[in-house]
Amino acid sequence: MPDQVTNYKCPACGGPLHWDTETQKLKCDFCGSTFAPADISEEYKDINEAASLEGTETRDVETLQWSEEEAKHLRAYSCPSCGAQLICDEHTAATSCPYCGNPTVVPAQFAGALRPDYIIPFKLDKQAAVKKLSEYYGGKPLLPSAFSSQNHIEEIKGIYVPFWLYDGAADAKLAYHGTRVHTHTEGEYAVTVTEHYQINRAGSVRFQMVPADASSKMPDELMDAIEPFEYKDLIRFDMSYLPGYLADKYDVSSQEDAARADNRMRNSAINAMSQTVSGYTSLIPEHESVRIIPEHVHYAFLPVWLLSTRWNGKNYLFAMNGQTGRFVGDLPVDMKKFFLYLFLITAVGAAILYAVLFWLI
Repeated sequence: MPDQVTNYKCPACGGPLHWDTETQKLKCDFCGSTFAPADISEEYKDINEAASLEGTETRDVETLQWSEEEAKHLRAYSCPSCGAQLICDEHTAATSCPYCGNPTVVPAQFAGALRPDYIIPFKLDKQAAVKKLSEYYGGKPLLPSAFSSQNHIEEIKGIYVPFWLYDGAADAKLAYHGTRVHTHTEGEYAVTVTEHYQINRAGSVRFQMVPADASSKMPDELMDAIEPFEYKDLIRFDMSYLPGYLADKYDVSSQEDAARADNRMRNSAINAMSQTVSGYTSLIPEHESVRIIPEHVHYAFLPVWLLSTRWNGKNYLFAMNGQTGRFVGDLPVDMKKFFLYLFLITAVGAAILYAVLFWLI
C-alpha cells in the first residue's frame, strides 16, 4: 500500500519530531534538536503533496472485523516508519502509529477546502494538563478510585479540534417599559410616585471570529465552557504544527453551525444594548428585533486537552483549553463511598451527642 501519511523526522538524526510547547518549535525526541515549523514544512512540501494526491483515491478497508456500515467510514493508511497498517475514521487528520509511536499526519485531509485557515498551537503541554486534572480531582473524597488513579489521569490526550469562526454584524432594535419610583411624605402620609417611560434602543454591533466547534464528537456545551481562546496567537495553518497531537477535520458544516453563531451574536447584541439602559426601578422588555448580517467564515484548529472515560454506563468527558488552561468536566459520585461517609458522619455525630448528654445528666 502506498504511503498516504507523513512522519515528520529530524533532519539531524532521523528521529520523530513533535510540537514542543516550551520552545514553540518542532523538537526531536532523540537528539533534542529544534526546528522552525516553516523550515520543516518546506522540506516536506513535495512529500505532503504526493501523499495528499494518493489519499484522494478511495481505498477499501478489509471487512473481516468490521461491518459494511463501519467500513464505509474507515480509511486504511501505512506508516512510513514501520510499515504498519493504520485504520482511522474518515475524519482523522493527525494521529500516532500504535506500533512505533511515531506521530503521523494525513495530508489528504487538508486538500482544497478541507485545509484550515488558522491554527493556535498548543501552549500548555501534557504535564500541565495532568497537573490541572489532578488538582481538579483533589479534595473530592466521593470520587471513584478509578478516576483519581495516576494511570487513568495519564490517558489525557491533546487534540486539535476543528472550529468555525464567524464574522458578522447584528442590527438590533429594542423597546422597554421602564419605571422610576419615588417616595416622599406629605404631612402624615407617605406618597409613592411611579413614573412610566418608553425606552427605545437601536444600533449595530460587529463581531469577529465567533467560535463554534465543527466536530459532532465534541459536546457543544463543553467546548463553549473552555472559551475564550486568545486570538492573538492565531496563525496561518501549517501541517508541521500537528505532530505529537491528534486532529480531526470538521464533520459539521459551516452552514449547520451558523445557527449557533447567530444565536450568540443575537444574545450578545441584546446584552450590549441593554447595558446602556440604567437608572430605572424596573425594566420590562417589550420588543426585541435582531437581524444578523453574516460575513466571513474562517476554519481553524484550536488546541484542547481531553480525557474521555466511562463509569457505570455513563460517559464523562473532561476538557482543558490547550492555550489558556481553562478546565471543565463533570465528576461522578461513588455511592458506596457516599453511604460509608454518611454512616461515619452519623456515627460520629451520635457519639458526640451521647457524650454531651452523658455529662449533662
